[in-house]
Amino acid sequence: MRTSHAVPVSLAEIARIAGVGRAAVSNWRRRHDSFPSRIGGTDVSPQFSLAEVEQWLRDNGKLHDVGGRELLWPRFEALGSRDESGLAVAEAARRMRMPRSRVASPALSEEARELAGEAARLGRSEGPRETFEFLLQRWLDTHVRQLSTTPAPLATLMTRIALDARLGAGGGKGPGGLTVFDPACGTGHLTVAAVQEYDGPDLTVLGCERDPALAALATARLAFATEARVGVHTEIAAADALRQDPFSDLRADIALCNPPFNERDWGYEELATDQRWTHGLPPRTEPELAWVQHMLAHLRPGGSAVVVLPPAVASRKAGRRIRGSLLRTGMLRAVVALPPGCAQPHSVSLQLWVLRAAPDSPGASPQDALLVDGTRLAKPGSREQGPDWDALTDFVHSALSHLDTPETVPPDGAVRIPLLDLLDDEVDLTPGRYTSMTGEPSGDELAASWEELTTDLSRLTQLAQDLSKLGLTAGESRTTATVGDLVKAGALTLRAGAQPSDSEAPHRNSGTPLLTVTDLLTNGAPSARVAAEAAQTVAEEGDVVVAGVVRAFRAWVHEGPPVALGPQLYALRVDPAKLSADFLAGCLRAPSNGRQAGTHASSSSRVDIRRLHVLQLPMEEQGRYAKAFRRLNALRELLTSTDGLGKSLADDMGDRLAAGGLTASD
Repeated sequence: MRTSHAVPVSLAEIARIAGVGRAAVSNWRRRHDSFPSRIGGTDVSPQFSLAEVEQWLRDNGKLHDVGGRELLWPRFEALGSRDESGLAVAEAARRMRMPRSRVASPALSEEARELAGEAARLGRSEGPRETFEFLLQRWLDTHVRQLSTTPAPLATLMTRIALDARLGAGGGKGPGGLTVFDPACGTGHLTVAAVQEYDGPDLTVLGCERDPALAALATARLAFATEARVGVHTEIAAADALRQDPFSDLRADIALCNPPFNERDWGYEELATDQRWTHGLPPRTEPELAWVQHMLAHLRPGGSAVVVLPPAVASRKAGRRIRGSLLRTGMLRAVVALPPGCAQPHSVSLQLWVLRAAPDSPGASPQDALLVDGTRLAKPGSREQGPDWDALTDFVHSALSHLDTPETVPPDGAVRIPLLDLLDDEVDLTPGRYTSMTGEPSGDELAASWEELTTDLSRLTQLAQDLSKLGLTAGESRTTATVGDLVKAGALTLRAGAQPSDSEAPHRNSGTPLLTVTDLLTNGAPSARVAAEAAQTVAEEGDVVVAGVVRAFRAWVHEGPPVALGPQLYALRVDPAKLSADFLAGCLRAPSNGRQAGTHASSSSRVDIRRLHVLQLPMEEQGRYAKAFRRLNALRELLTSTDGLGKSLADDMGDRLAAGGLTASD
């Protein structure tokens, strides 16, 4: 049943529905008088009727293999309220799993209930879980500034840390199997990660979330995540865990949490005498320490907890007494500093605190804490830094494997600090304060870096000499063809990348690497993986990959294993009898090509891939150009690596000189 009023859609949404770029939609609007008229918005951002657009696309053969989900989402967005659209998505998921249920949430309007029913029917035909994940991801993307989520790689890392810390403690496993608790679960990223990472029997997953829409979505996510599992019990309570605590008698094996930060109104006055504050009443300005003690109060003896915290919690003066108590009792075992970009807020180097409840039969309390600095594992080269998840995960697991073995030496970047050195007037637990004193490169390492830099500079000199000898003419006009023309001529095929249909990340060592525009803005390496069946567009070796956004515009020939492409990335596969892949990539990457094919309204503007120009040359001459393009790419790559190595060497030498490291003979 259709809604009675017009559902507005933007040009970007029309492009997504039709599976084309926004420039193509603008072109349709200019060329076709029959294109639907604007019903709202502005001249710069016009809006159109979804029903009229859908009909026009069908009448003009523009609606090809797009599923009903793309047409459905704008109607959820048109509900207006963040809460109602979220509850409607959750209700749709419930009906997908229980089609005979007739009880709907009383918080939903009649329109939202009808839409949830239609989404459920679509889900049963196109895949319930896939449809729900699609709608959930769109909802999260739409309200990204109002929500704080835990990215799947971070959720997996936290879960593995908690499981290993619990098992390493030699206790904490309850008689009914494993119990996992998240007191501020949001849409369930951490609880789902627990289901995925624990494959043992008798799993209980409990969570609290004070926002009813988020709680409903978390319930739906867990229902889908556990539908193929036996012996799994889940429950999400829509409640404020600090004020109302629906699981007051719970003693869990592990606790995971990414709590709200910097909230002054967390219940300081009414909870002043609460029994959970065994380490001291958290100051009004330290709500994060209230969450830490809440988690510890719900652990079995020997159970473990991992919590995401802002870095200031490790050093603020107001919290030093509680930090000191956590250390003295042996409950705070490790602090891990993460690189910026691991979770919101992305500009901040967040921390993981690893906690452990005291065992039933206490022995000698730990006399140290492990401080781990992973901030160096950010991807270089962009203000929008993010972590190298594989390297970060390996490093953190390696460092924390020394948690209960005081006789071993942690890897560089991690250090075991005696409690006597930490329990001073500040009780500052910032890892960088301590690891920087132990992380200086050795003399042999510096010498090896200088030798590598010298070799790279020699290669740069040789490349510069070779390229400078190329004979170049200026102002000569040559015949070109657009990518769109080459597609029509059968010289190449063009496929657009897309958001994977299943947003659940598989285990970090499985699946197909997923490359996104964000990855290109860092170090260019995929930072996530996706299940093979969820990868909609995969670039094979020899394909030309193009980034169709101004801020990351580039083109290259893909080498190595297959990689899935995210939105705004395109795979071009050439007919080798008509086109050289290296020649094509070199032509497409030319900065002037990107300028003429881009809108340039902002750095996030798109480049219309079909408008990019390619020289029309015979195959023999393409080979000459391809060789020159390969040398030019080698120059770019060497300049980037040499720049990073040179800056790192200069920083290391500066630290050594400032510390008085110059020998008398120098």
